Amino acid sequence: MKQSASMSRQLDRALGGGLAESRLETGALRAPAVAPSKRRSSVGVPVLNAILEAIQDAQSILVTAHARPDGDAVGSVLACGMLLEQLGKQVEMAFSDRVPLIYRWLPCAQRIRHWQSVEGDFDLVILLECDGIERSRLTGLEGRRLINIDHHTSGQNFADLNWIDTDACAVAEQVFTLAYAADMRITPDMATCLYMAVLTDTGSFCYEGTDAHTFSLAHELVRLGARPGPIAQDVYFSNPMSKMLLLGAALGNLKRDGRVAWLWVTTSDMERSNAAEEDCEGIVNYAIGIAGVEVAVFLRELPNHRVRLSLRSKGEVNVAAVAESLGGGGHENASGCTLEGPLPVATEAILARLRALF
Repeated sequence: MKQSASMSRQLDRALGGGLAESRLETGALRAPAVAPSKRRSSVGVPVLNAILEAIQDAQSILVTAHARPDGDAVGSVLACGMLLEQLGKQVEMAFSDRVPLIYRWLPCAQRIRHWQSVEGDFDLVILLECDGIERSRLTGLEGRRLINIDHHTSGQNFADLNWIDTDACAVAEQVFTLAYAADMRITPDMATCLYMAVLTDTGSFCYEGTDAHTFSLAHELVRLGARPGPIAQDVYFSNPMSKMLLLGAALGNLKRDGRVAWLWVTTSDMERSNAAEEDCEGIVNYAIGIAGVEVAVFLRELPNHRVRLSLRSKGEVNVAAVAESLGGGGHENASGCTLEGPLPVATEAILARLRALF
């Protein structure tokens, strides 16, 4: 890893060099160099300096992310772990929940541990997409040296070092920037993980905020070895039968009121479908896909009689603000939270909030 001053010059050159590519001194990586004017904000070099120095000083590092990991969490943890190993670090990757089936094909996915509590001593812990250590649902993080990397508007400065960039299209973009700043080679395996993360966290490039910078990043990841066709097929066309059966149950419950649509599944629906929690991912998109609907919600009844909500918007409604007001968070167009049940009460509570927005 180069000294901080050198890294800063390289990053400044990259961020200020327009859309032309800039080769680093190693010649190992060409990164997309998007001028600050092309983005809503620029990367904070001092924060990156501090993060790189903390990584350099550490020998053993744990990388984790939020519970119930989505594509961005899984892909970014894997790419970050590979980056740290290039830097000569001893790395563990872990989640409190198992990696969802549709992401287990990713390079090195089998190396991600399934822990309820941190196992072992680490000089440093990197948390991705968490607004607090509680969001990881991993016990044993208290009192450790922490780096917090997040791109959600609900991000919090809870760690020793905090890098929150709400303009990043995915936390994968921040991992990409970290690799560029560290002057490390992005391998085809890393590019595959990062591309999948960007693909899923932008809603297949459908969410508001997807712009030329997003496609510049995707283009570069493809140039570095990501294969868009096979990645899309593995993510979207490899669903288990249980998910299709659960989707059928949810669509049977589909309702609409003007510009609001909602659908739900009960614990009985989950049992009849033999469905896992990961099978609920993406069901809300069928409701937001209705013409004329501006905001949609998918409700899942939990065994403890609480209700988990997934919210989606086409852009007019900031569902992150709605979720944050209920103790959750996420993106302006995709967010979530958990409410007290029973299901009919939770349904009326969220619908009252959403109807008041129109």
